[in-house]
Amino acid sequence: MTEGTILVTGAGTGFGKGIAFSLAEKGKSVIASVEAMSQVSALEKEAKDRGLEMKIEKLDVTSEKDRQKAWTWDVDVLVNNAAVKEGGSLVDIPEDNLRHQFEVNTFGPILLTKGFARKMIEKKQGRIVFVSSISGLVSTPLSGPYNGSKHALEAFAEALSQELQEFNIEVATINPGPYLTGFNDREFETWKNWQEVDETVFDYENLAFPMEQYDPEEVIEPSVKVILGETKNYRNVIPESMISMIKDMRSELWDKKTDEALGERHETVQKSYDIEPGTKAE
Repeated sequence: MTEGTILVTGAGTGFGKGIAFSLAEKGKSVIASVEAMSQVSALEKEAKDRGLEMKIEKLDVTSEKDRQKAWTWDVDVLVNNAAVKEGGSLVDIPEDNLRHQFEVNTFGPILLTKGFARKMIEKKQGRIVFVSSISGLVSTPLSGPYNGSKHALEAFAEALSQELQEFNIEVATINPGPYLTGFNDREFETWKNWQEVDETVFDYENLAFPMEQYDPEEVIEPSVKVILGETKNYRNVIPESMISMIKDMRSELWDKKTDEALGERHETVQKSYDIEPGTKAE
């Protein structure tokens, strides 16, 4: 299929913004959507300053009204990128924050996809790309809410790819590793907005994202290739060097014992206490 018009959600910052601008630079027809109206004018100005043409729209994926509006657009490729990251242990995070994590990262994108998928079915062609994460493939402590939302998204995407294949609709996932966009570091600041929490198990004032992070520019080019259909892999882990580590982590679960290392702090929890925020990968 030809790529036609490409809708990128969550294009106000991070990967979404970089992907939308890169597509526009290639002369593609792009609708860059942002969560809030306050982001529209800023993105319009930046696009104009860079000499790029793109349509910029307000689209909160959790809003039924916004989703209804979006379905009136003629979209050939849907890039579900909008996401938030609620950090914290599952024993500490308030219910409202946990539910918000899934509303934005899982339910919102799937509900948005439903309307576009039906239009693609009518045309017998289309492409749907979910910007997931390596957190959709493996879980780490203190990121359980985010891990869970992305694991669920992975399951939905896999089912959707099987359901839509007879209608010539391609489905793919992009699974970035830890990149220094500020997204991961903000995860470990969300506890400051928690309501009705008197005492927590973990000391969030002294915790930080427990991984070294890569240059985010590395994500854009391979992501654009997936979006344009130049890469035909269903699952696309970036960087590819992390694939073997992820596979090892998944296989280790088959041998993990319930009493393994009981009474000892998990090494990733300890690293979260030890590492400085925004630590770059060598």
